[in-house]
Amino acid sequence: MGQSRLRVSATSASRSFCGAALALLLGVASLLAGSQVVRAETTVKWLYIETNPAIIQYWKDIIGKFEQAHPGVKIETQFLENEAYKAKLPTLLQSSDPPHIFYSWAGGVLHAQVDSGVLKDITAEMGKADAGKSWGDSYNKAALKAFTYKGKIWGVPNNLSEIDFYYNKKLFQKAGVDATKIATWSDFLGAVKALKAAGITPIAVGGADKWPVHFYWVYLAIRQGGLQGFQDALAGKNGGFAGPNFVKAGEAFKQLADLSPFQPGYLAAKWPAFAGTFGDGRAAMVLAFSATTANLQRLNAADQKGIPLEDLGLLHFPTLEGGTGLPTDTMGGINGWLLGKNAPPEAVEFLRFLTNAENQRELAARNLQIPAAKGAPQAVTDPLLKIAAQSLAASTYHQNFYDQDLGPAVGRVVNDATTDLASGATTPLAAAQQIQDAWAQEH
Repeated sequence: MGQSRLRVSATSASRSFCGAALALLLGVASLLAGSQVVRAETTVKWLYIETNPAIIQYWKDIIGKFEQAHPGVKIETQFLENEAYKAKLPTLLQSSDPPHIFYSWAGGVLHAQVDSGVLKDITAEMGKADAGKSWGDSYNKAALKAFTYKGKIWGVPNNLSEIDFYYNKKLFQKAGVDATKIATWSDFLGAVKALKAAGITPIAVGGADKWPVHFYWVYLAIRQGGLQGFQDALAGKNGGFAGPNFVKAGEAFKQLADLSPFQPGYLAAKWPAFAGTFGDGRAAMVLAFSATTANLQRLNAADQKGIPLEDLGLLHFPTLEGGTGLPTDTMGGINGWLLGKNAPPEAVEFLRFLTNAENQRELAARNLQIPAAKGAPQAVTDPLLKIAAQSLAASTYHQNFYDQDLGPAVGRVVNDATTDLASGATTPLAAAQQIQDAWAQEH
């Protein structure tokens, strides 16, 4: 009996131990499972201003691939309209919930953001070797330089753009204008007069946003003084931005404005709606970005079809008689992405993926933009976009937009003064002096 009781006690003890062990194991398993369920995802917040559905779809494809390869990372996108973006971004960057990735035109606005301490320095990441070369080495040198300030790299280049005139071949033909004969500013003014004589609105422009108007004055300043003229103005030489080069640029712009070349109500037209005016055939030309052919004019036309590709032409900005700028000097954007100072490492990794050679070639192959990655622009097939890409590759001096390059405060004055000049509310000399005063005040 005693032995029997002993065996029973041992068995009971064994069962109790096994039960406790099983309970412990189940508890640990439950905790582990629970930790996977409640594990917080890393959310990368990406703020953009893009309105082209094709580019947004391209990004969605990229995001899908990245998230699949990086479980637990979520890319959260948010859109702001162009002007709202410019107005709200400074406040967002100082808020308790700033974006991790956001759009940039580089230039003086980027410099101001660096000086205010809201950006992440990615110099070390850009210098890391991958397949024998650094991340930074994969980009066009001019593009990477645009995102370099005080010896450090603050952004990731994405694309370059060139500002050119796009024209409706049928309307030119109706007015008897031969685009191949337009080389100088006088030639261009003659074409505008011929279009008006034929009852055709020569140019569509978005005056409400003002920056599309500043393209004309800036390009004329480039044609008048070239790179040296701009560098002298920055240094305060020869009267700075109130010097002869910029006054002459204003006088040439006034010659155009005096012809009333823009569509009725242009001062109330916003970007990119004015591109629809061109796409609808209600204006013969538009001075716009290099993706206008495939995107803006078509997307904003009333029929969503716009002008057929075969009826579109590209005209580089004409030379200015007496100017020292070269015909191969260009103006346009150097665009990319910046990172907020508290952006997680996953945000950097996403930008590395977004702008790698393979994805940049896909961007070009879809004819969406001219990529900043070396070798990628060769994948462009759209004939007019290819012309712009080749022009950029041969550019002797590519000037970023003044309203970005000169910083936010001076940029606003540039846009205001040039729009006032277009409307006749100011004079070439007064506009130039206004810009110089703003520059001097900031520097």
